[in-house]
Amino acid sequence: MDETATESPAALPDRLATNPKSPFHNPELLARGVGIRFNGAEKTNVDEYCVSEGWVRLTVGKSVDRHGNPMTIKLNGKVEPYFRQD
Repeated sequence: MDETATESPAALPDRLATNPKSPFHNPELLARGVGIRFNGAEKTNVDEYCVSEGWVRLTVGKSVDRHGNPMTIKLNGKVEPYFRQD
């Protein structure tokens, strides 16, 4: 594992979302600083992830849908969540 990982991925939930309306939203974990490595590359625009299903949902620019939510795309691959160090 990389030196930026402070705890094992098992300490993080299988699925986590930044949207407060989502049932997978956890503000306590997000406040600690969660980072995502997707297919070996650091991603900073992750809106939601699922480790067991192997996907991330990324925000796309500043586009919004008709409800004011950011537009997202779903990509499949290897997802590695970790707690960021400050």
